[in-house]
Amino acid sequence: MKPDALAKAAPLKKPDRTKTYLTAIILILLLWGSAYKTDATLTSLITGMPEMGKLIVEMFPPDWSYFDVIWKPMLETIQMAVVGTTLGAILAIPISLFAARNVTKSPLLYYPARFILNLVRTIPDLLFAAVFVAIFGLGPFAGVLALMFFSFGLISKLAYESIEAIDPGPLEAMTAVGANKLQWIHYGVIPQVMASFTAYLLYTFEVNVRAAAVLGLVGAGGIGLYLDRSLGQLRYDRTCLIILVTLAIVLIIDYASTKIRERLL
Repeated sequence: MKPDALAKAAPLKKPDRTKTYLTAIILILLLWGSAYKTDATLTSLITGMPEMGKLIVEMFPPDWSYFDVIWKPMLETIQMAVVGTTLGAILAIPISLFAARNVTKSPLLYYPARFILNLVRTIPDLLFAAVFVAIFGLGPFAGVLALMFFSFGLISKLAYESIEAIDPGPLEAMTAVGANKLQWIHYGVIPQVMASFTAYLLYTFEVNVRAAAVLGLVGAGGIGLYLDRSLGQLRYDRTCLIILVTLAIVLIIDYASTKIRERLL
């Protein structure tokens, strides 16, 4: 049969959109149900806009003289992020190797490793900070521990997924020439994931600078304590200054980490 005759005999049909429509309806129902249960209505947003405007007016101009008070806590916040991220990344290296199925073949090892990671990621950093404040008392040490566990969970998850996606060719070649497990990891796994691991480390550091600025709300040191104090005293001009300084630091860190990632990847 000729192509023209075949086209006439079997005309093209439009794709069935029933699945698309059902998916859209389910998403709309979920959105509506969630908004209804949480009382998140457009009316509430519109009626609250004037109060938001008043708050913004009270925040400007910032109290620039307050910078002499907050620069040390802000430096402490950055130091907390540096230490917490570094310790978390160090702990993430062995657990990510255990959690990767192409490195650890035994389910008795990678299933417990993944369970630990899921457990750590389940607990938010503020809850970690509150627990460590209760154990070790007020101060930045509790914040460092909270950021360490948060970094450990995040970096480990991203790292072991990168390990599982590496090229198996070099690993098979090393196995064929009789390389042991440590050599297999050192020469076959680490070179393939080092750039990604560094990128994850820098990304986690950026996140931790923001997180460390909030941990002070539960007494875990850093600029968060002064943020909570300025809000409690209704000194929104000082709150604005803290936000602007934090934003400037985050932008600088983001720019620097982006340049580093461009060189590595």
